[in-house]
Amino acid sequence: MPASPVSFAEMAVELIQTSEDAVLGGRLVLRQPLKGHRVGHDAILLAAACSARPGETLVDLGAGVGAAGLAVVRRVADAVVTLVEIDPALVALARDNVTRNGLAKRARVVCLDVGATSAAFASGGLPPAAADHVLMNPPFNPAQNPSPDCGRRLAYAATDDTLATWLGAAARLLCPAGTLTLIWRADGLGEVLAGLAADFGAVAVLPVHPKPEAAAIRVLVRAVKASRAPLSVLPGLILADASGRPTAQAEDVLREGVALPLAGN
Repeated sequence: MPASPVSFAEMAVELIQTSEDAVLGGRLVLRQPLKGHRVGHDAILLAAACSARPGETLVDLGAGVGAAGLAVVRRVADAVVTLVEIDPALVALARDNVTRNGLAKRARVVCLDVGATSAAFASGGLPPAAADHVLMNPPFNPAQNPSPDCGRRLAYAATDDTLATWLGAAARLLCPAGTLTLIWRADGLGEVLAGLAADFGAVAVLPVHPKPEAAAIRVLVRAVKASRAPLSVLPGLILADASGRPTAQAEDVLREGVALPLAGN
């Protein structure tokens, strides 16, 4: 029988140049490619915005090497996560990261396209209404001048239907009153709100600013499936002060693993 794509990836990934990087002040160690998409602030902010509670079930769509989903289960006792990733090489690295962080009993990895059918998700152990929470960091940059690196293209370049596809997958996976958490470009907030309108309510938005007085560069958005509660906008997170030094709140989130207010509201 031919080897599966993931088996080939597990062999090939040893030929990829990787680094081992500590995040959350060393609470999580991630093996990731030296070239292509690298774990940054977005994944850690996404994890900090997730309102998961002990024992709940999460799905991390487009998980990459597992940073966001693993950061949530590192913070939240007894929560369990399924990491969904399309790139077989990143799937292999995510599986390695699950093991190296001692999370094999609380995390698993599925090689799957977010745009796959409901039947394909079910075959991967993710039937409809399977999750209390979905978190996602979809590709959100226009597909103009795409990167020559395949990994970066998959991680960053969006098509016209990317957002709708990912929101549809989240709505299908979530149980009634389940919660979606996502990160997006701040200038694309209107697209996100329009995309959420059909299936979600109780939308809460937390802007992320690079420094005081600067426009937001990201928005963290939380929404509840089938809710009709109104929109709320929280005070923004400022990453650095005027001198470029990280703010105390940013340090708490990015290094100490503290949850953002969005996760508790």
